[in-house]
Formats: sequence, structure tokens, C-alpha cells
Amino acid sequence: MSKLDFTWLLLARCLTLLVGVLALVATLLPLLRQQAWWIRVFDFPRLQIVGVSLGSALAAWLLGAHHWPAGVVLLALLVLASGYQLFRILPYTPLRPKQVADSTLSGSAARQREISLLVTNVLMTNRDAGRCLRVIQDYNPDIILAVETDQWWLDQLEGLKENYPYTALKPLPNTYGLLVFSRLELVDPHIRFLIDDDIPSFHSRVVLPSGELVRLHCLHPKPPAPAESKTSTRRDAELLLVGREIEYSDEPTIVAGDMNDVAWSHTSELFRRISGLLDPRIGRGLLPTFHADYSLLRWPLDHVFHSAHFKVKDIQRLPNVGSDHFPIFLRLSYEPQAKAEQEIHAEKPDQDDQEEMEEKIAQGFEEEAEEEREEQQASKQSPVSSVKSNA
Repeated sequence: MSKLDFTWLLLARCLTLLVGVLALVATLLPLLRQQAWWIRVFDFPRLQIVGVSLGSALAAWLLGAHHWPAGVVLLALLVLASGYQLFRILPYTPLRPKQVADSTLSGSAARQREISLLVTNVLMTNRDAGRCLRVIQDYNPDIILAVETDQWWLDQLEGLKENYPYTALKPLPNTYGLLVFSRLELVDPHIRFLIDDDIPSFHSRVVLPSGELVRLHCLHPKPPAPAESKTSTRRDAELLLVGREIEYSDEPTIVAGDMNDVAWSHTSELFRRISGLLDPRIGRGLLPTFHADYSLLRWPLDHVFHSAHFKVKDIQRLPNVGSDHFPIFLRLSYEPQAKAEQEIHAEKPDQDDQEEMEEKIAQGFEEEAEEEREEQQASKQSPVSSVKSNA
């Protein structure tokens, strides 16, 4: 082997080792029960980590790693990491049984007990409302939840009121505006700020055409990201607050929104155990909704969870509306007679889950209070700084 060939081989092995180690670190970090954004972000790309791990393992094998002990260890670890990641996302593929059964009911009486929702993060800076309105028209949902909506978006969607007379509207310029349009009657609809004083959520009961009531919660918590929140603490707390509210309720319930979390994360699984809600994605497919612009970097952030009273008539990821999120559409059939049959698929919380929930909720309020104190302190100091600079 020439000196040049040896140099290229060495570089290839070093690069493969580096990528492989990064894949292993990305697999191990989410196992830590820490809320820092740079740890929790690795909850999201599990499928991508599988691709990187297997690619690194194949490259290492081709480069002769199986001929030296450290290389064999690396290969084994990469295969184990891939297996673990696949184990975490396997429930969200058709290879596993559906957690929520398909509804086979038909006829006018059955349609009176159906409810359909369209959840869309419109991307506040997106100024092509026409695409969003066309998708709404094509799928004709009973309830529309649009998040990341500012006043401009409210002006564009105002015409929906003609067919969707029941509304809850909270446009905001901070990317956390929330608009709800419903053709079904809303009972006691209200906007609440569960943790953050600038992050609204929607809560109501919905009257089905049959006259029966369904409880509805719509959320859009902050993601763990440098420009949004340095930790996942408040996001987790908001979701778990709703889970705690419905934990002992026997009402038919739906929780929908851009949760800024994937279904296989520890917090999402904890929420499902606390709330007793089901995930219609399980056994059907990932239906990744983010990022709409990058086909190789997608994961499911927009969700509709529901109680065991419902079966699924239809679930789809909808066409791109110019946002970084795809909308998601779900049509449910209210079949309370199936509740006992489907409840066996709901995960049950234990004492550790209860304690973790209370701890996370308390941490969420503490973090929000700390941020408010820092903002107040900064506002007190800013006039002083201004005076000094003018001097």
C-alpha cells in the first residue's frame, strides 16, 4: 500500500470512528433524565440515528474494523444502538398492533357520533394562507386548530367563521398564537395560560351532532431549543398538567396540538400513562409532521391523543401548506361500548410516575417564576443603563 493510500485509509477510519461515536453519544444522552435542550433534542431523530449508526457500522466493516478488537467493540455497540433505537420507534410502525382499533360503523347514526380535527402549525412568517385554506376546504374538518398564528393569520382565516361559528381566538406575535374554529358547538370554551404567561392553551367541551359531550384540550408548549427554552421543563410540565387534570376523568377526551415533542419520548410516554389516553399512531405509522422542507430530517411533533371511547375512522398527514410543519387530520368515531376493550391498551402509571409528574410540574412553575424574576430585574436595570450611556 502506498503512503497516499494509507493516508486516505487512516482518514476514512478516523471519520468513521468519529461519526460512530457521535451516534453512540446521541443514543446514550436521552437516557439521562436531564431537561437541558442539548440532551432532550436527541429524543427526536431516532430513525436518523439508526441510519447513521448502521451506515457507520457498514463503513467500519468495509474498512476492516472487524479485524481489530476495538473495531469489533465499535461494531457491536453500533448494532446495539441501532437495535435500541428501532425498539423505541417500532410501536409507531405497521409492524406492531394498532393501539386504537379502526371503526367499522357506518350510516347516518354513526356519523352523528364522529368528530374530525385538523391540526396545523402554519409558521407565523408564512404568508401563503391560500394553501392552508385549500387544505381546510379539501378535508372539511369539524374543528380546526391553527397555531403559530398572529393577527395577520387571524385576518386571513376570519372567513372560516361562516362555516365554523364557534371560535376561541388568541393571535400573538410571539409564534405561540392559537386559533380554534369549530362547526360543532363549544361548551364553556376558554383560553388558559398553564405555565408560561405568554403561551396560551385551549380547553372546552364539544357537542357532537348526537348531543354527546367530548372534552377537548389544545396545546402548543415551548420546545427545548436555544432560542426558545434552555430546558424541556416547562414543556413537560404543561403536558403533564393536562394529564393530571384528566387522570381520573371518565369523560371522552381529546388532547391535540403541536406538542414540540415526539411520541416516543419519556415525557410523552409518561403523559399517556398519567392521562390514560391512547395514541392512534401506534401500529399505523410515524406520520412525521416536522420538518416539511427536509425529507431526511422529519419526526412527529403534532399529535392527537384520545381516550379509549374512540375508534379511528381516518388519520392522515396532509399536504404542505407552506409551513415547516405538515398538518395532521384525524377523524374519530365515538364508540363508548368499545372503551373496556380498548382500555387494556392504555398504559398505567405507578407510584414513581406520580411522583415524577408532580416533580416536573413543580419544576415547571419554578422555572417560569425564575424567568419572571430575571425579566423584572432586567427591566429595573435597563433605565439605569440607559442613563449611564446617555451621560
